[in-house]
Amino acid sequence: MASVDAPPGFEPLFRSSPFLDHLGPFFMRKAEDGTFVVGLRVLPCHANGRGGAHGGLLMTLCDIALGYRTTASANPRPMLTTASVTTDFAGAAKVGDWIEAHVDVQKVGGRLAFANCYVVCDGQRIVHASAVFARTGDRVDRVAQSH
Repeated sequence: MASVDAPPGFEPLFRSSPFLDHLGPFFMRKAEDGTFVVGLRVLPCHANGRGGAHGGLLMTLCDIALGYRTTASANPRPMLTTASVTTDFAGAAKVGDWIEAHVDVQKVGGRLAFANCYVVCDGQRIVHASAVFARTGDRVDRVAQSH
């Protein structure tokens, strides 16, 4: 069975859900500039019938990385709902591979946000995704609200 160990510098993803708990474990690595990369070890339960990472897993990795990074890029932090994700597959990952989602946030506007993502495996870009998010409001700072 493939290891779920993450490379040095990665820690469990700061946010999860029942769906992500079922698919994970997902990890993240923070950068000095405040950005982060989301990573995952491809396990046997992530495989398609040919033994590669299932496209739905790769799309989910893109969606969460795009959403979490786009939310974290603005202040106040927006509440975002995925409106569209376009995904192009240019390679593959197999069981045991470590994959990372790198996000470039293009714009967070008053109503919409836009970002791009590359999933990298062994130094190669295997997936490109672009997303549009609807901004449904801003996250309320619970500490400031209590004063």
